[in-house]
Amino acid sequence: MSLNYRVLALGLLSAPVTAAGQQPPPKFDQYVKRVMETFAVPGLSVAIVKDGKVVLAKGYGVRRMGDPALVDAKTRFGIASNTKLFTATALALLVEEGKVEWDKPVINYLPAFAMSDPYVTHELTIRDLLVHRSGLGLGAGDLLWWPPSTYDRKEIARRIR
Repeated sequence: MSLNYRVLALGLLSAPVTAAGQQPPPKFDQYVKRVMETFAVPGLSVAIVKDGKVVLAKGYGVRRMGDPALVDAKTRFGIASNTKLFTATALALLVEEGKVEWDKPVINYLPAFAMSDPYVTHELTIRDLLVHRSGLGLGAGDLLWWPPSTYDRKEIARRIR
């Protein structure tokens, strides 16, 4: 990642949102437009929440290049590996609340969880999953649901063995 990208990304994440009160920051729409042009992004959704209240929920641009369908506040976007951050944060909150322990086996929390090797099934911990010590190959789980498949969660869990 180049330094210019980092600086602009940090600006996107901090400058306008930290300035927000109960109104979006001044000229926020122009700011979003400039960011979209800089990164050649056809569309995006933005939500600003302050003190538990939605200050802004808005879509900008189009869903796909060459497609006139507009983005709105409820448009869903694939966010790929960014979900890892959400998963780790959710687990950390459960650890903080004493509901989950990093170094306890996954089967303590998901009794139906199984890998192909019984030893791994019984010993694999929550921490192991987050630091890629499961023994699964690159993309092993991802390729069961993306590109979209007909598998539900139960079938994905069965096939990941």
